[in-house]
Formats: sequence, C-alpha cells, structure tokens
Amino acid sequence: MNEQLDKRAPSAVEVADWVRDRIRTGRFVPGQRLVEVDIIRQTGASRSKVREALQRLEGEGLVLIEEFRGASVRNTSLEEAAQIYRARLALEGICAADFTRNASEEQKHQLCIVQEQLDKCVNDRAPDKFGRLNIEWHRLIVEGSGNTVIAELLKRLNVPIHRMLFESFYDEERLRTANADHQNMLRLILAGEADAAETAMRSHIGDGFKTLSKIESEFYR
Repeated sequence: MNEQLDKRAPSAVEVADWVRDRIRTGRFVPGQRLVEVDIIRQTGASRSKVREALQRLEGEGLVLIEEFRGASVRNTSLEEAAQIYRARLALEGICAADFTRNASEEQKHQLCIVQEQLDKCVNDRAPDKFGRLNIEWHRLIVEGSGNTVIAELLKRLNVPIHRMLFESFYDEERLRTANADHQNMLRLILAGEADAAETAMRSHIGDGFKTLSKIESEFYR
C-alpha cells in the first residue's frame, strides 16, 4: 500500500491524524509547506477534507494558515513553550491533587496498568511507545481529577509535538528520569498524599521544560 490511509476516502479527522503523526515524527518539519495536492495524493482524501483537517491542526497550534501562502508546519518559540509549560505546571498539578482525592479505584487501577507499560518501555528502550503512553498517563490523571474546566483548558495548551519529543526529548536518560517521576507520583497518589502529588507533578513538568530548553538551538529559532 502507498501512503493512502485505506481504500475509502478518509475523514478530516483521519487526515489530521495522518498529518499530525508526520509532524510528531519529523517527516514534516517546522516551516515546511503543507501542499494540499500532495496530501490529497498521498491520503486519497477530498480537497474539502484536507482543508478541514488543516484547519483543525491550526486550532491545535500545529499548523499556520496564511492567505495566499497556504498552510505550513508552525514554528513555536521557546518563549511561547515556556508560557505553555508554566500553565500546564499549575493546571496539571491541581489535577494530580484532585485525582488523588477524587479518582475511583478503577481509575487508579488503570493508571497502574499504564505505569507497568511505561516501565516496560524503559526496559525495552522504546521511546516512541513511551511517548504515546506518557500522553495517556497524563490524560488519565486529568480525566480522573473530575475537573472538566481544567481538562478543556489543557486541550488548548498542547505544545506542538515535533520529533524532539520522541527522539532527543525521550533519550534513554530522559526516559528513566521521567518514569521515575511517574513512579513517585503514583506512589503518592495511592498513599492518598494529595498535596505531595501536586508538588511532584509540578516538579515533573518543570523538569520537562528544562530538558526542552537544553535542546533549544536544534529545534527552535
């Protein structure tokens, strides 16, 4: 099969997923033009679905659409990333505390299952899978916190996910450090230590931004 998603015409959501994955893995890089004709040819989607997909990605902050120039992969300044991380630090910290207080036993069990999978990723040196599970781990905490207002805010604070998050950002050392943070937070959550869980989450996200800052020269300009 070529790069078409499947034999039927894909939806705008599927095309957006297809483009997003290529941004995430570095096949589409910051500043690169996203030519509608090329996406149509590679996915088999209609022009209207491609345009809708690009508009969705613009709303996520991944794509920039300019009049007369079309769409391109959006560059994100380190200053903007810093603002986003500061907001996440506060909001996800609150969610960690609220999850500790409010989550059901089933939700805590699901978090334990994901943590076991993260542990395996570290042992297997599987950064791509770790990255995907990391997103799921954080999503479970936000969902289990019961704070729907924060959940909606965090949806708008997605840092554009370029390849740094799955290659340089998740090198072997970072994998072990991030996972140790997760293990500590899970221990605090299961022990019912809400305030300590919040502090640990804030520290974890702050450390993530410090790592991002170290690779500024390669991924930001």
